[in-house]
Amino acid sequence: MAKVEQKQVVVNQIKEKLNGASSVLLVDYRGLTVEQDTKLRKDLREAGVEYRVFKNTMVNFAIEGTEFAEISKDLEGPTAIAISYADATAGPRILAKVAKDNEKLEFKSGVVEGTYYDAKGMMAIGNIAPREELLGRLLGSFKSPMASFARVIKQVAEKEA
Repeated sequence: MAKVEQKQVVVNQIKEKLNGASSVLLVDYRGLTVEQDTKLRKDLREAGVEYRVFKNTMVNFAIEGTEFAEISKDLEGPTAIAISYADATAGPRILAKVAKDNEKLEFKSGVVEGTYYDAKGMMAIGNIAPREELLGRLLGSFKSPMASFARVIKQVAEKEA
């Protein structure tokens, strides 16, 4: 197999992985120990996030003409790519948690649901609580006023009886 054909296979593989992705995050992983990297990969895998290292040129060819094309300017140096499918914030959230404990892990940029974010934007997205927790907070805020209203109505009814 010719070298160009081998590269095309890798580019097609990356395109396949990006198909249906809700978010893509680029990170500089230099400085992580093998133990830290292994734990990171395990956490990401459990969250349904694909975490791989590809050659920057291969990623560049794969994202050409897609919604992820804007991250091509950040494909310099050692770069790992985290691809989230179901939960767009899962990859950034897990990587942000690791980055807090290890300042050597640096965010480069990413795309979440079609919108490009720089390193600071991706870190902010990574600090957003999980969807389930946000829904729980929302339901809790609905429940509190209703419970107070119900107590007032009950007291009014008891007072009149």
